[in-house]
Amino acid sequence: MHVNTGTKHRLISNPHPMMPDAEPGPTPHEISGGPDAGNDEPADVPPITKPSFLERARFFLVVSGGIYLAAVCLLAIPFFQSQTLYLNSLKFPFFANFNVPEKYGLAPNRTLNLKIQTPDNETLGAWFILSDPYYQKLPTIPQSLEGHILPAVQSHPTILFFHGNAATRAFHARIQHYQGFSTRLAANVLAIDYRGFADSSGSPSEAGLVRDARAAWDWLVQHGTKESDILIIGHSLGTGVTSQLAAQLADEGIQSRGIVLLSPFTSIREVLNTYHILGLVPLMKPLAMIPYATNLVSWALIHKFDSLKAVPKIKDSVLIAHAENDWDIPYSHSQVLFNAFLEPVLPDVEVPDNAFSITKAQWSAILDQQAARASKRNTIVISQHLRNFGTTEEFEHDGRKVKLVQTLAGGHDYLGVQEGVLDAIGQFYKLL
Repeated sequence: MHVNTGTKHRLISNPHPMMPDAEPGPTPHEISGGPDAGNDEPADVPPITKPSFLERARFFLVVSGGIYLAAVCLLAIPFFQSQTLYLNSLKFPFFANFNVPEKYGLAPNRTLNLKIQTPDNETLGAWFILSDPYYQKLPTIPQSLEGHILPAVQSHPTILFFHGNAATRAFHARIQHYQGFSTRLAANVLAIDYRGFADSSGSPSEAGLVRDARAAWDWLVQHGTKESDILIIGHSLGTGVTSQLAAQLADEGIQSRGIVLLSPFTSIREVLNTYHILGLVPLMKPLAMIPYATNLVSWALIHKFDSLKAVPKIKDSVLIAHAENDWDIPYSHSQVLFNAFLEPVLPDVEVPDNAFSITKAQWSAILDQQAARASKRNTIVISQHLRNFGTTEEFEHDGRKVKLVQTLAGGHDYLGVQEGVLDAIGQFYKLL
């Protein structure tokens, strides 16, 4: 009986003989934490520290560098390259009504809204604006302008204007150019929107824009304008178009009244190399620290607009104007272009291929050549300083004149509306 009692006791204490006895749980006193639970010290928690100034600066630089590299890399992709260069998607002013130019500040029935067809079947939107003296002499405001094109171009010179990137022919800065050209210079104005801009069909490309320019030239000639009465003016991106059109016309033996380059560049590649974001941060300088990176971007450029390469082909007289406070394209581009026109007139300086092997006699000859070159430049280039306005340089050779107007003000978009610049154009091309 005693043994059985013990067995019965074990079965009661552990009804599952194959499982070990459970560990005893905590007592109520232990669960409550004991009488001194409220006095326990809190566990140590690491303090939350704010990032230091250097850490924040490092993070900012890493993020900025990543954004910069991504943006530059996008320039190597043709689609993004085109969007960045032309900005033709920015159709300022939005929803413009080109049939009503009066809405944007032009006189009643003084501007004809028209379409120009290109050889490759694109349709360009354009405005033909009557010269103000011609318009003012009309007895009444004309009801139809088509009949006034021929007498207007026969009685006054005509400016063929090629605008810069972005916006449309109704953009307020461009309206001011038309007003200055047609009033102060007494010229008719034909202003076009390139393919892909405003209400023009197609998509922009370098070859396409030059084709558009030639179509506009041909339209003027077909409507009775003498070639010698057409003054071609390009602004910013339009100077790349103008330079190539001028070279093309020269190849065909066609002479215009002249060429005006407002805020020009030597090439798109050099614009990238010299462009400063907000006029302060160099665009390509950081990339130059990566071997061959700038070469890669240059190789990927499909829109080159190499105006410097076109210089030797241009035979017409040329006026170049640039503002010193231009934040978009440095005025050094205009100086390079002026010197390129001047270069064939100056004597050469012969420098040996290996500069380290120059003899004393060769060095003396180089110095003499440099002195002769400087003397020749001082002889043929006429320089003038105009107080509170800027400086001009001008030379003439073989009947062709070239002039550089470097202003103190005007920025990038409003250089062409400066009265001093307009007067320089008018006097240079005998429009005044």
